[in-house]
Amino acid sequence: MPSHNRRIFMLQLTAGSAALVAGRAALAQGAPMVNESDQQAVALGYAADSNKVDPKKYPRHVAGQTCAGCQLFTGKAGDVSGPCGIFPGKAVSAKGWCSAWVKKA
Repeated sequence: MPSHNRRIFMLQLTAGSAALVAGRAALAQGAPMVNESDQQAVALGYAADSNKVDPKKYPRHVAGQTCAGCQLFTGKAGDVSGPCGIFPGKAVSAKGWCSAWVKKA
């Protein structure tokens, strides 16, 4: 009987995990975009287009650094936008940049 309970638990765990992943993806697609004028975005120097970052104000910014290449960006490769750990509940442009940028491992 214990192996039967273990099997049921594993099936429930698998189904629950799949539901969480699907729900997260659905939320990311419907999440509002970060507005560059939001207080947190301004504080972090967020720009929806990495090419428009002021190099004098943000000397750490290097051409080619984008949200898509940041460790905090959790969107899929090729997505136009996606969730970011810095802006919970909102999506950032994959071509964007902010001062919290960290290269993906």
